[in-house]
Amino acid sequence: MRNSIGEFEEIVLLVVAAQHDKAYGLSVTDAIEEQLKRSVKLSSVHTSLYRLEEKGLVESRIGETSTLRGGRKKRHFIITMAGKKALISAQEARNQLWQQIPKTVLDINKA
Repeated sequence: MRNSIGEFEEIVLLVVAAQHDKAYGLSVTDAIEEQLKRSVKLSSVHTSLYRLEEKGLVESRIGETSTLRGGRKKRHFIITMAGKKALISAQEARNQLWQQIPKTVLDINKA
């Protein structure tokens, strides 16, 4: 298992964690589009979810059939302990970088 994750994987993993046991492909896609105002394809989210599962950062289970889905079942995803550690590690790395930026660099009141 590789602990490093890319930006899009981090976003998908954050949404899975936020949605807890209610996360599935379309719900993650919708959340990214609504909350980040970012256009994303469902197939990209599915690819990322399956990659995260291969890395051991999420686990999935098949849900019940739904008449709204024509009798098809949803695959629900939850974050694993390794996924939690990967998110914390990503957050710490970003925080370290942010802390290195002098306050004057990001001062929008100065030219």
